[in-house]
Amino acid sequence: MSRRRLPLSLRRHAVPWERQRPTWREARPGLIAAALKRAQARPSGNWYVVGASRALRGDGKLARTVAGQEIVVWRGPDGRPVGGPGICPHLGAPLRDSPVRCGTLVCHWHGLALDGGPYAGWSPLPVYDDGVLVWARLDAVGGEEPLAAPVVPARPEPARALTAVYTGVGVCEPEDVVANRLDPWHGAWLHPYSFVDLTVVDASGDPAGAVDVGPDALTVDVSFKVAGRLVVPVRAVFTAPGPRTVVMRVTEGEGAGSVVETHATPLGTDGAGRPRTAVIEAVIAASDRPGFTAARRAAPLLRPLVRATAGRLWRDDLAYAERRWHLRSTGGFPG
Repeated sequence: MSRRRLPLSLRRHAVPWERQRPTWREARPGLIAAALKRAQARPSGNWYVVGASRALRGDGKLARTVAGQEIVVWRGPDGRPVGGPGICPHLGAPLRDSPVRCGTLVCHWHGLALDGGPYAGWSPLPVYDDGVLVWARLDAVGGEEPLAAPVVPARPEPARALTAVYTGVGVCEPEDVVANRLDPWHGAWLHPYSFVDLTVVDASGDPAGAVDVGPDALTVDVSFKVAGRLVVPVRAVFTAPGPRTVVMRVTEGEGAGSVVETHATPLGTDGAGRPRTAVIEAVIAASDRPGFTAARRAAPLLRPLVRATAGRLWRDDLAYAERRWHLRSTGGFPG
């Protein structure tokens, strides 16, 4: 199909949800568990995604509890991202509620001013802004050999892409989020409002002719629903480059090269002692169509729509992840 034509296809026959091809035999628990185990064995260098880079514009900041540790990140006086503990060393004020003024975070209890350097018992943490997401390195939490920078998946150049970041929180652990993403077989069953005609064409590795995604990949042919029988068919490859990250890359069809990065960040426990995990998902969409330039200019209007679409999907996928954690924690998980 020419890239100058509309990327839409018309399904000849709309198959009712209950009559689509079952995928439960292909979605083997052992296969998913093995892919999860391999992902968990890959190094992260103790880096955790905190949130979207756009949150650090001007005097903005990111504040999050990661694995029970309060952290805060902002841009220092020179514009570089800085961050550290979210507890004021003076009397314990929550720095998430303190404002940033000209690159300096000022504690709202007694005025302790932090510019990102060590001061008055406050020690900075390594932070990294990859242009889409902000990461913090927590060596005491991760316990791995530290890396100088996080393992950032290959992605389209952000300046030439449409980017949006969605964040949701579920009662589960990061492995439950990763396991959900390593099960593409559920797509057309759990998300019939978005996906149809889903087939996992290769669950053993990188298919011939695909981009260099490594030896451990799930290749999927799927159509995104537009309206009625109108769909956009694509081929996508799922990989897990780290223990808390799964990447879906479009390799054929509309938006080839676009990626969806799903990052699972442990937050800590709730009042009932249950684990809470943040799903921080970055959509980096690219296209060589002439109209895509206009779409990028309309990014402020499109980002809320992209986040809403991701939120609808994660409403169901977090229920999947939460159910998986519940069964694991009570000894009822069949996998």
